[in-house]
Amino acid sequence: MKILIIEDEKPAVEKLELMLRKYDPEIEVSGRCTSVEQTIKWLRNPENQVDLLFMDIQLTDGLSFEIFERTEVNTPVIFITAYNE
Repeated sequence: MKILIIEDEKPAVEKLELMLRKYDPEIEVSGRCTSVEQTIKWLRNPENQVDLLFMDIQLTDGLSFEIFERTEVNTPVIFITAYNE
């Protein structure tokens, strides 16, 4: 399974990757994005194909929901956040 991690905090990315690899060593992290702009650019590249997105809500340049307003996303998304709610 190929995944894209959209998260702006490096320790969170590292922890998520560790957890995913414990679950399934065959998981391939195809990309890591830290901002709305970087994610949109990555998703618009036809060479970038993944099976699942892990997406933080608050990124360095805004909320990740903006991504859905600006480009087509046809991949399942799991939202991740450090917020308690």
